[in-house]
Amino acid sequence: MNIPLLTTYTLAVLLLIMTPGPVVALVTSVATRTGSRRAFSTLTGTNAASLVLMAVAILMLSGVMSLSELSLAWLGIPGSVYIGYIACLGIMAPLSTPEPTLARQTRGFWGGFMTGLSNPKDILFFMAFFPQFIPVTDNFSTSILVLALVWIVLDFAVLSFYILAIKRWIKAHHQRTISLLSSWILMMIACAGGVYNGWAIFSALAN
Repeated sequence: MNIPLLTTYTLAVLLLIMTPGPVVALVTSVATRTGSRRAFSTLTGTNAASLVLMAVAILMLSGVMSLSELSLAWLGIPGSVYIGYIACLGIMAPLSTPEPTLARQTRGFWGGFMTGLSNPKDILFFMAFFPQFIPVTDNFSTSILVLALVWIVLDFAVLSFYILAIKRWIKAHHQRTISLLSSWILMMIACAGGVYNGWAIFSALAN
């Protein structure tokens, strides 16, 4: 096994996962509103979505299937709408909203799963990212397995840290601010995704 290459991959994944995005924003928002249990359920859903996106990317790398840029753009539109919907719930619902109501709104596992799948462009990311580290072992299948396991473990560890940090070390009166900030980040991502995918579709149809 190529340890230096694996170390480089591990550090790169760690930095990528720590960077705020729709998954981090959703998990932190759920943690502040409905508690650690629901947040960990959401985290499990986002992990499952990552596995699905990785699998699709691997199939595309292997030549088993293919998706065009236009297809990904069409898939990205409902994904952006869903992220916007989640963001609206977070912005409009105060912390005093009863937990059962919020639990139904965020949907736990399925909320995390759908948010994780909502940006099909991540498939292209995995396609561009994984090939650089395939030589980590001498076997393609083994390399993919190692890279996927490292991603999943780090993803779970980093997001778990976010959840625990919010619930244990951040005071309650600051959690409302964090929740709103996370929701607004989700809203900006939704708007950016809608504009990007809409322009991609328009450009493709115009040509």
